[in-house]
Amino acid sequence: MTPAEDRLLSSYDFHLPRELIAQQPVEPRHSARLLIVEPGEGARHRQVWDWIEELRPGDLVVVNDTRVLQARLMARRPSGGLVEVLVLEPWTLSPPAPHQEEGCDWLCLLKPAKRVKIGEVLELQAGPGDPPVRLQVVAMDPVSGGRVVRFPPGLAEPSAMEPFLRRYGAIPLPPYIHAAGGVENDRYQTRYAAKPGAVAAPTAGLHLSDALLQRLQERGVERATVTLHVGLGTFRPLEQEHLEDLQLHSEWVEVTGELVAAVEAARLRGGRVMAVGTTSVRSLEGVAALHGGRLQPHAGAVNLVIQPGFRFQVVQGLLTNFHLPKSSLLLLVSALIGRQRLLSLYGEAIRRRYRFFSFGDAMWIPPEAMVEAARKGPTLSP
Repeated sequence: MTPAEDRLLSSYDFHLPRELIAQQPVEPRHSARLLIVEPGEGARHRQVWDWIEELRPGDLVVVNDTRVLQARLMARRPSGGLVEVLVLEPWTLSPPAPHQEEGCDWLCLLKPAKRVKIGEVLELQAGPGDPPVRLQVVAMDPVSGGRVVRFPPGLAEPSAMEPFLRRYGAIPLPPYIHAAGGVENDRYQTRYAAKPGAVAAPTAGLHLSDALLQRLQERGVERATVTLHVGLGTFRPLEQEHLEDLQLHSEWVEVTGELVAAVEAARLRGGRVMAVGTTSVRSLEGVAALHGGRLQPHAGAVNLVIQPGFRFQVVQGLLTNFHLPKSSLLLLVSALIGRQRLLSLYGEAIRRRYRFFSFGDAMWIPPEAMVEAARKGPTLSP
């Protein structure tokens, strides 16, 4: 039975010195520090490059191949003031908004938002001599607090929106990064980023350099991809104290038949299924939960809360970053190794001056370190 403390949000709080929030990525990518969780108690302290030695020939590593959009726009109001527009996702509520032929609607976060009225027209300017692009605020989304903004026609999908945002936008680095000058756009992308649609990077994958990926392949470790377009809700602290009825924002996930086949093949040869990042975990486990614990091809929304007491059906190990206090990501990692042990390891990481959050260091949780309650049940095996 899950302890009562594990069901309270306040139990997932910790003090993080501000100077440990990483402001710049390290180079090379694989030189970040790695805290390796030992079975039972204790931890080892290495570098991400040493993760190679933690994997075996025949293991399968699952990565998230989403690509971050340059989704941060600066627009001008009719009054002359500037407003930041963060483009989140296509607005797909049914029934569709009227006059959809006039443009394509996207859910956005505006800053400042309270002053912007529904019906107001904002203007984007790419550069000197370029004609401005008009965006109209057409509705408010009460769930997210965002605004529905109408963009020009032909921008209904992320793949079509990406060239537009490359011209007018910037990479939306997290708000806790204040010293991002000089960070190249591709440094906030994984080396295998392929499918546009995210507004935040799957940050554990930022540690995997071309050299490390090559060495894994040479070692006989297989790699497969899942797609989850990361939204800002992933990183927001939760507000609900009692977690029994916690609901998270739905996320669009694609699990292909090739990925399902790769997982099945790994199991047949005795390999282990390792996730790179919490987004890969949520994708695999969310889709399996929709199919009675069996991973199946799927493209669509998932909405899965993973917290202590959750039994993992697919994932057997996790490479992850160090996460925000009182966040859904902290709940997920606690489900693998237990809340008290996770907070103890975080305390050790703080004492040893590990770097936290998106550009920070990493933690490796091998199968042997998972708590027994988290291990796959035999009745749900594919």
